[in-house]
Formats: sequence, structure tokens, C-alpha cells
Amino acid sequence: MSVELHLPDLPEVPISLGPPRSAPGRPRPAWHQRLREALPSYLPLLLMALLALASWWLLKNAPRPAVQAGPPVVSSAPDYTMEQFVMERFDRAGRLKLRIEGQRLQHDPATDRIEVEQARIRAIGPDGRVTTAVARRARANGDSSEVQLLGGAEVRSLDATGQAVVIRGEFLDLYTVTERVSSPLPVVVTYGSTTVHAAGLEYDNPTQRLSLQGPMRADLAPPPRP
Repeated sequence: MSVELHLPDLPEVPISLGPPRSAPGRPRPAWHQRLREALPSYLPLLLMALLALASWWLLKNAPRPAVQAGPPVVSSAPDYTMEQFVMERFDRAGRLKLRIEGQRLQHDPATDRIEVEQARIRAIGPDGRVTTAVARRARANGDSSEVQLLGGAEVRSLDATGQAVVIRGEFLDLYTVTERVSSPLPVVVTYGSTTVHAAGLEYDNPTQRLSLQGPMRADLAPPPRP
């Protein structure tokens, strides 16, 4: 005996293999809440990025050391020239203490020295005594306290009694402030009626001290009869 059962048709139920969905009554979290929940995970990465950005900004805006340039190159060519000139120097009281004139003057900026052709010099000491000098060429330092006379040089000064002392040579080193004359080369000194030839000399006008270097030769003339 056979029995047949007829069941009614049932609706199809879909099967999902993923995680279970939220219950229909549970709302989805807001975006700012989700951001707060994710922030702890990304915070170290953000801090590293900020640190790198700050390091780059400091490196870019840090003051750079100034490039030290070498000493300026001073030209050896004269920076100014004068023709038929007169140069005078005065003391603090306004009194003339030195006068240099000549045919031509050139200033060397590298050494701050002047070179004069056909030089004529007049130096006045504190006591008013006058020393004059001439030479075909002269070289002086910046304040003209030292003047080197070259070629046909002659220095003439007066001692305390008013007697003239004349020094001649091819090279004389004149110190206009201290009123001294020196030379390592042959010189001729004339004092009154006496003439001395020497291999060099040191002369200090304020103290009237004359040191001559040998060999020497002196020409002594008898004093004039009264």
C-alpha cells in the first residue's frame, strides 16, 4: 500500500556567508565617533609626520653662516696723482709743521706711501727750528713722519747756536717729527768750515749728536782770523 503526502510550497530563504548584520534596531555610529575610535591607531604616524615637517622648516629657515670673503685685493697702481703740488700739515694749534712740494706726486694705496719727484721739504720743530731737504725723488709714509730722500739728497738744519749743519748723499732717511737723519750709504757733512766724508751717519738734531761710520776723511779749515 502506498501513501503520498503533499506538503505546501515554502518560501526561499537566502543564505549569507558573511558576518551577521546588525540588528535592524541598532543605529550606525556617527563619523566623528568613528574618527575618535580610529585616532589612537593613527596618532604615532601623525606625530612622526609633524616632527619631520618641523625639522624641514627649521633647516630651511636657519641662518646660514656668512661666507668669509678673502682680504680685498689692493691695486699697486697709484690711486691719485698731482702735478706741481704743495702739501702742508699743521699741528693741533693750527701751526704749520711740515710742507712738501714737488713736480709730481703719486699715492700708492697698497702701502699708503707717496712718491714725489723733485721734492722740496720744510719741517718746523716744536721750538721753531727749521729743517729743509731737497732730492730728485722722495718717498714718505702716510703721515710724512719719515721721508726717504733719493738722488742728490741734501738736509740742512741749524744747531742751538744757529750754525748750519748740511748733510749730503745719495740716500738720506729724514724723520720730520723727531728731527733725525740717518743713512747707511756714503755721506758728506759740512759744519761751518769743516767737511767730513763718512760711510754712513746717525744725526739727532735736538741733542746735536752726530755719529759717523768709517772709513772717514775730514777736511779741516782754519778758523777765520778776527
